[in-house]
Amino acid sequence: MGFQVMTMTDAAARRVRAIVAGSGPDAQGVRVGIKKGGCAGMEYTIELVTAPSAKDDLIERDGAKVWIDPAAVLYLLGTEMDFETTKLRSGFTFSNPNQTSACGCGESVELKAADLAELARQKDAAVTAG
Repeated sequence: MGFQVMTMTDAAARRVRAIVAGSGPDAQGVRVGIKKGGCAGMEYTIELVTAPSAKDDLIERDGAKVWIDPAAVLYLLGTEMDFETTKLRSGFTFSNPNQTSACGCGESVELKAADLAELARQKDAAVTAG
């Protein structure tokens, strides 16, 4: 069995479901991607999905659907998507093992492509141990 590109927490799934519920009958979920920008070089993108692309990877949790832009997959492998609310802000956060640095404001990140050989070794080790 393969592995998911990303996972999402309960909080992220609740927020995705709330966004979809408040976005009209055509809304199906959200799409996560990356784009060049910000002071660290890249930014995460999140957009509403009304017509999923067959090329996108899909993750689901408790009815929440998140599609992943194919151009972002190598940068998002192993990432956990969360949603947090603090006194000053609320929003999606990403715990990404491929992140090498971030800007001071937290809005942009520097990412490297995932090491596929290392991921394969980890998967083999997990299968052997399990």
